Amino acid sequence: MTATQHLSTALRRTAVRTRTHAPTLILAGSLLGLTGCSDNGGNSDASSTGSSVRSSEPAPVTTASASADPQAAEKAAVLDAYTRFWNEQTKAYAKGDTTGTDFSRYAAAEALSSTESDLKSLRSKGIVTTGAPTHKSAVDSLEAAKKVPSAKLTDCLDSSHWKFIYRSSGKPVEMPKKRLIRYWTKIDAEKWGKQWKIVDITPQQNAC
Repeated sequence: MTATQHLSTALRRTAVRTRTHAPTLILAGSLLGLTGCSDNGGNSDASSTGSSVRSSEPAPVTTASASADPQAAEKAAVLDAYTRFWNEQTKAYAKGDTTGTDFSRYAAAEALSSTESDLKSLRSKGIVTTGAPTHKSAVDSLEAAKKVPSAKLTDCLDSSHWKFIYRSSGKPVEMPKKRLIRYWTKIDAEKWGKQWKIVDITPQQNAC
């Protein structure tokens, strides 16, 4: 079995795990698991409070009039945490390890543990990443009055400029021709103390 075939087998297992346990890294979409037409059409049903940014450029938290939306500040804080979550995750995948990043500041629970597991798998194959995905995210709902405040987001993730390569050679990992490059993801976030954290991500099997 070649290295690429071995990776394909491993990532097909990851794709199954994605549908059942929602790991953080969207390997299922970026590599193999989310396959289908790469149609760039589609509209989001998410809240109009959205963010369209590159992972490497955190969106500033903005303040809106309370009369316009009493949850505006919290929504902006959630979106900011999600952007920073991806910034740190992208750094981790570029080096193959979360050490030296602030990923754990913005990730918790399944989102944190599954990323560590995926990174361990990629390290064993000598695979890292280059570039970064881009996002168009929005807050669908936010429950600030709960004991642990929570929020749900939707993101159109575009992995066009996020590439997986072999660390030793710099050669790209071979990808299937039919796979989703842009696809929807559903995100769960919780506020732990004063910090919003991403706790779960579920890639969707449809393009955006």
